[in-house]
Formats: sequence, structure tokens, C-alpha cells
Amino acid sequence: MAVRAILWDLGRTLADWDPDYLYRRLIPDADARRDFLSRICTMDWHEAHDRGVSMADNREALIARHPGKAALIKAWDTGWNAMFNGYVEGMEGLVEALHTRGVPQYALSNMPAEKWPEVLALYPAFTLFETALISGQEGLVKPDPAIYALAISRIGTPPHETLFIDDRLDNIEAGAKAGFAVHHFAGAPALRAELDRLGLLPLTG
Repeated sequence: MAVRAILWDLGRTLADWDPDYLYRRLIPDADARRDFLSRICTMDWHEAHDRGVSMADNREALIARHPGKAALIKAWDTGWNAMFNGYVEGMEGLVEALHTRGVPQYALSNMPAEKWPEVLALYPAFTLFETALISGQEGLVKPDPAIYALAISRIGTPPHETLFIDDRLDNIEAGAKAGFAVHHFAGAPALRAELDRLGLLPLTG
């Protein structure tokens, strides 16, 4: 059967998310900001949020180790929306265009459960997804095979008829092992060409 549906990753695929957008305002010095994001509020630390740990609980131990950085650590929560900068270049309007053509769309995102409502407010098009699996709500994160199995049980199309789009290669590899058709996202032009090839959205659409 041909691919006829889309399973979207969200951050850095559709939504332009980067903690640097927030912290460049709070820590103007580039070296100091790089040190903070690589040594204190790291992506490994953030993964706990994606697994379902609340931001309030997750920051307690970090603040205890770095009390002088307490305000900056809390900003990961209070300044969350400032980590977003609209859509990844070339991706705005794509969800709506696919919806207009009747393409079923779902989401599978590593994201804190408590921030999903705020993301929906920032990106109203995400309400068009027929199903959205948010890792923090499920207690599972990509690339754990269990979250792909859960996605298969929740979405309305078989995995081989569903194109999973993600910017991380490890997530894509796990998706392929789960049986999904996959596209490793590296920018809008290549993705739009793939959607055109699959007959889901012509390049002129």
C-alpha cells in the first residue's frame, strides 16, 4: 500500500525550538551562555521533562547544586514560550495544506506534558492532528521502541502507510524498525520534494 498519512515530530521539524532563543536574552555573553547550556541546563537534564517529570521537581536538585543560577534554571519553565521562534523555515502552512487535501496527520513528540497546552496555543495548526502522542503524558520517549508501538496502537493508519518525519537519526532508525515509512528531516525543500514524490502534496500546492 502507498503512504497516505503523516506522523510528525514537532520540535526542530515543524516548530523552531531552541533554548538558545531564550537564553541569549538572559545571558548575552556567548561563552557564558554556551557554558550554562552545556554544563547546567543540558539536554540530558531536560529529557526528564520529556519523560514526565515536572519542571518544578526536576529543577530542585539542579538549583541545590547551582544556587547562584536559580533564576536562570527556573527560566527554563517560566520562559518556555520564548524558546520557540515560529515555524522551521519553509514549514509554515504545511500542516494546513495537507489537512485540506485530506491527508491524515498525527504527532509523536518528545515534549513535557505540562507544556503541551502552551505549544498548542503557539501553533493552532497542531489541533488538526487526529492523534498526538506527547512523551511526557505517556512516560515514554523516542527512540524507545515502546513509544512507537503505542503510536501504532493509537493512530488510524498502518505504519507502512504512514510517513514518520523526524530530525533525529536515532528516532528515524527506531521508527523504521517499527515498520514506519520514514523521512529524516533536514529542511523543508527535501521534505516537500518527498511529499510530492509520494503524491501527498504537489510542490506547487
